[in-house]
Amino acid sequence: MKLSVVIPAHNEGASVATTVLSLHGALKGAGVPHELLVIADHCTDDTENVLQGLHAEIPTLRVVTNTGPAGYGFAVRTGLDTYAGDAVVIVMADSSDDPRDVVTYYEKLLEGFDCVFGSRFVAGATVRNYPTSKLILNRIANRIISMVFRLHYDDVTNAFKCFRREAIDGVRPLLASHFNLTVELPLKAIVRGYSWTVVPTNWYGRESGETKFGIQEMGSRYVFIVLYVLIEKYFSKGDYKRPAPT
Repeated sequence: MKLSVVIPAHNEGASVATTVLSLHGALKGAGVPHELLVIADHCTDDTENVLQGLHAEIPTLRVVTNTGPAGYGFAVRTGLDTYAGDAVVIVMADSSDDPRDVVTYYEKLLEGFDCVFGSRFVAGATVRNYPTSKLILNRIANRIISMVFRLHYDDVTNAFKCFRREAIDGVRPLLASHFNLTVELPLKAIVRGYSWTVVPTNWYGRESGETKFGIQEMGSRYVFIVLYVLIEKYFSKGDYKRPAPT
């Protein structure tokens, strides 16, 4: 099973090389067939030059340009439209996600799960340099989502998730164009009947560059997606459910 690692990158010249090299090292060391698919999202710094210089060292690296509107959601959707693997994991370009956790995700897929979600707030996880104001809003938002969907999962907004191709195809069409895509993907997969599991994951605050996430992202766009999937859950009468195996 080939794993595609989709890495949206907007002006990440200071960190993208470290991210890509560490991912390649972890996946190659674990014997995971993979591609590293970086989505260059309207970069105005040296991100694309840095990536070009890595091609000789990392043969599994592929760079695709987001030619649509700029932004995290659009960049990830470009990756989900162009990845070549049997499964896909979304990883941030700022080295905040742990490459060893990508290997864990892959191993869980091999156990038969359709989706693997990370949680930064369970036993076994490590979180460093998480801004306090962002952490408070994160905990409130995730508490509300888990309650309304009756989930035993406390990190739905975490961008770092893994899906088999069947699950990605099964949650289309995608509506979210911003960071609320991080909520749409798992909630639709769960509501539509794809199997999933949660593992503890590590998160490290960025050491260079600027965060692309704004606090306002926790507002109306998230509410819209949550309400949309909630309506599907209770009123669609299973029209979008995963087809039963034959």
